[in-house]
Amino acid sequence: MPTTLDDLRHLAVKQTLFRPTTLKLALRKFGFVQADPIRSPARAQDLILRHRVNDYRAGDLERNYARLGIEEDFFINYGFVTKAVQALMHPRIDCRYPAENRMPWPASKNKRDQLLLDFVRERGEVHPRDADDHFSHGKVKNYWGGNSNATTHLLDAMHYQGLLRVVRRENGIRVYAVQEHASGPTDDESCRARLNALIDVAVRIYAPLPRASLVSLVRRIRAAAPQWQNELAGALQRAKERFSHARVGDIDWYWADEKRSASYDPPVTVRLLAPFDPIVFDRHRFELLWGWAYRFEAYTPVHKRKLGYYAMPVLWRDRVIGWGNLSVQDGQLKSEFGYVKSRPQDRLFKRELDAELDRIRMFLGRRERVR
Repeated sequence: MPTTLDDLRHLAVKQTLFRPTTLKLALRKFGFVQADPIRSPARAQDLILRHRVNDYRAGDLERNYARLGIEEDFFINYGFVTKAVQALMHPRIDCRYPAENRMPWPASKNKRDQLLLDFVRERGEVHPRDADDHFSHGKVKNYWGGNSNATTHLLDAMHYQGLLRVVRRENGIRVYAVQEHASGPTDDESCRARLNALIDVAVRIYAPLPRASLVSLVRRIRAAAPQWQNELAGALQRAKERFSHARVGDIDWYWADEKRSASYDPPVTVRLLAPFDPIVFDRHRFELLWGWAYRFEAYTPVHKRKLGYYAMPVLWRDRVIGWGNLSVQDGQLKSEFGYVKSRPQDRLFKRELDAELDRIRMFLGRRERVR
């Protein structure tokens, strides 16, 4: 039976909005959840997980971090990965070279890095403030063009390399400890299998994917495993052969599971999605599936915004029909909505939208105060 755009929409919703489960099982099913520090009205990782975890409350991921078997790390973006996924990415040095030839750091930095690593190992856990007080490395330009403590910048780099891990956060600041990664098999076949597995994780989260989005997603793996960036072209070709695929119109689509349900009946539910939710994340795919262009405008000048600071797409059944901006003011949840065409006028939509706003109030822990 030929695949239609409706089939792809159903698949996009069905496979990522699975039946809510425990936090640990949801993380294991995903393998990766993107993080973002903006709270409007909560952080992206919490807004993503609330749809997939029973009775989830904002901050549950951070509160339970130490016992969930996850790590903060960079996958296709920065976020939370299971230890199994992290093991596929590390060590971030070419596993095919003998250990004595691996140089994770430029020689000019080795002494400074080793002193900092020894400091963390001796203390057990280190807050960047304490490391900076001890070393006073000065300031460096950060990604956003501002100034950051050089020590904090170096801790972040060592975390990315895999020499450190985040054990917890204090008021949003990472606290580090030493981490060591097993090298694992070093033959070409094993390295290729690890790279394939990383791509499989990404595709399971974000499929179905049009060809251009699959190419873009595979390219993002170079951040997770820079040691294999020269192998990505071959990995992309293997992915195209390995995944299920179909041509819809003039576009080739790919996904990781053969199962399609022609009789899929989307739930009669309204959901407000985070800008980084798997359904929303790929803007090219979003426009192909839902027929309009969504833009994340938090960093857009106010006078140029069309949707709002942190517009959250509105999923009604299996269609994204508009967006909402939420905020908490004086203990009350405020909401403003916009629609691609017009707001559905049936009572069922109003009832389900009210129910979603009630769920958000519970999620925020403001059941009694927010109306």
